[in-house]
Amino acid sequence: MTTLTQLLRRPLAPPRGDLGAWPVAGGLVLIAIVFGFLNDRFLSAENLTNLALQMAATGTISLGVIMVILLGEIDLSAGSVSGLCAVVMTILSVRHGWNPVAAVAVALGCAALIGLLHGWMFTRLGMPSFVVTLAGLIGWQGLMLYLLGRGGTINLPFEGFLAGLSDTWLPPWAGWLLAALIVAAWAAGAVVDRRLRRAADLPVGSAFWPAARLAGLAVVLTAAVLVLSSDRGVPLLLVIFGALVVGLDLLLRHTVFGRHVYAVGGNAEAARRAGIAVTRIRILAFVASATLAAFGGVLAASRLAAVNQSSGGSDTLLMAIAAAVIGGASLFGGRGRPYAALLGILVIQSITNGMLLLSVDSSVRYMVTAAVLAVAVAIDSLARRGRAR
Repeated sequence: MTTLTQLLRRPLAPPRGDLGAWPVAGGLVLIAIVFGFLNDRFLSAENLTNLALQMAATGTISLGVIMVILLGEIDLSAGSVSGLCAVVMTILSVRHGWNPVAAVAVALGCAALIGLLHGWMFTRLGMPSFVVTLAGLIGWQGLMLYLLGRGGTINLPFEGFLAGLSDTWLPPWAGWLLAALIVAAWAAGAVVDRRLRRAADLPVGSAFWPAARLAGLAVVLTAAVLVLSSDRGVPLLLVIFGALVVGLDLLLRHTVFGRHVYAVGGNAEAARRAGIAVTRIRILAFVASATLAAFGGVLAASRLAAVNQSSGGSDTLLMAIAAAVIGGASLFGGRGRPYAALLGILVIQSITNGMLLLSVDSSVRYMVTAAVLAVAVAIDSLARRGRAR
């Protein structure tokens, strides 16, 4: 039997059949080439800035969905929770005159309680996550409509904290400084990781691939800052979304909680026998999903400067789930990273944005998005069979 020590001493390599983020990256390049050829406005600085603004809110909701998908479960209530909590925040801030920061905090607290309820129903009552969150989708949307009342729309002020979330742009020097800090932090983290592995007498691979990834990151960030700064600058919404992606990735990869999430998603019974509190991990994952969905709803309300009966509705949930799966999160659980939300939402929003520029009918947009999602799930299924073999 292979021991834990033998497993740790094996070279770090992706499982067979796992192509990682390469198909998504290749798809993004292909999308840029095709739509850039069909419409010269697609790659313009103004359109790419709008694309960055469009993906932040749904991408944040997708981050929460990934937390549940990693367990091999699903959260169908993310869209409704995002809309409900945005309405709670707006009512407290606009109608009752609360401090916007306090209103946001209360909205996030409400989302955490909703996630706690979902997790309790799933773990303690044994209800399937599909049924629990489907009931949540319907029920929380109904509560949102009740709170909105007959008017159906509440406008946010065009100035202040909430408006500043979506209407703040970093000056060029701040954008370049941020990019440099990200590259430096990534390089420092890679160096520390290699030193720790050497100190623990664990295998350390060639430095070529880390250096290549670092160079690729530097090129991508340089291009992004260059393009965005030529328009209005790097939007604060994008910075917030990026910080959430990095923070959640660090949480999942470098903490005990994160490793337990992957363990439970990979094999819940094995995780339980290994002494992991499976019930607690599952409940916390649902709490994180609801809280991130609420924060995504706050970002969406800030960008639209209003909440209404369609907040969190329409195709928000479908796009969030599709982004997670297209980005590489496995619906079978145990595999995926928060960067999946970033890559997946880039694909989804790029396709949507490109087809809107070409005045493609909404029916065709839905069919194309469905086809992309089906291909992503097919690739995941084939990769899973390859690893099993």
